[in-house]
Amino acid sequence: MPKVLKKLGALGVILIVGLITTACGQSLAQQSVTERVEKTKTITWGVKGDQKLFSLINVENGQHEGFEDDLAQLLSKKAFGDDIKVEFATVTSSSRVPMLKNGNVDALISTMTITPARQKQLDFTQPYFNAGQSLLVKKGSSIKNVKDLDSSKTVLGLQGSSSVQNIKKAAPNAHVLELSDLAQAFTALKSGQGDVLTSDNGILYGLAANNSEYEVVGGAFTTEPYGIAANKGQEDFVERLNQALTQVKADGSYDQLIHKWFGSIPGFEVSQVK
Repeated sequence: MPKVLKKLGALGVILIVGLITTACGQSLAQQSVTERVEKTKTITWGVKGDQKLFSLINVENGQHEGFEDDLAQLLSKKAFGDDIKVEFATVTSSSRVPMLKNGNVDALISTMTITPARQKQLDFTQPYFNAGQSLLVKKGSSIKNVKDLDSSKTVLGLQGSSSVQNIKKAAPNAHVLELSDLAQAFTALKSGQGDVLTSDNGILYGLAANNSEYEVVGGAFTTEPYGIAANKGQEDFVERLNQALTQVKADGSYDQLIHKWFGSIPGFEVSQVK
């Protein structure tokens, strides 16, 4: 065989292998999650790792601990059986959608508000937690509610979160500084880079619970229903999670988790989030 043909043949093999690899990579997120989970007996959830009460990595054992982690465990067993293996992958507000789209996680349970814009690219379950956006300040601050946020104030928020868009509408004159995660945002607040940190009330109460010099003020000025997110085309998977949510709310296990994580938090109204 001529050398040119040999080179072309080798090139053809490389191209075919490359196309197959690319196709597999592109199709991972489009594969049936339900079928894959049933086959592998493993489900991977995208969760936050820096939000006390919802999902916080325990530095002693490296495990995710919080309401969303417990709920993910509960729903996984309800939907796929007690022998299911539940794994967690840490996400941020800005990385979670790409990780879901790339097939790195099967679903997101990450304090993610259901919004019309997000529903265009993702499918959501029914709400599992009704949050509301609020403000966290150092005690003694002159900021008491969102109306106090004028052009002299700097508001700290999280990149990729709906809270940033909300605060720009509620306080259009305030300067908004976006940080990549909650830990950075709270550090910025403590160091004086901002006057106030805005996020959902449950998240902020979690911070205040461990930092007595700070408090949540102003009540909730938005409604933020959290939903579990899945890729488009995963209707069977979403329906199975919805059925599991309905079951845990009916049998009392959902209420047990709510009271376990939020029942003793001062100022937090458990009845309003269910």
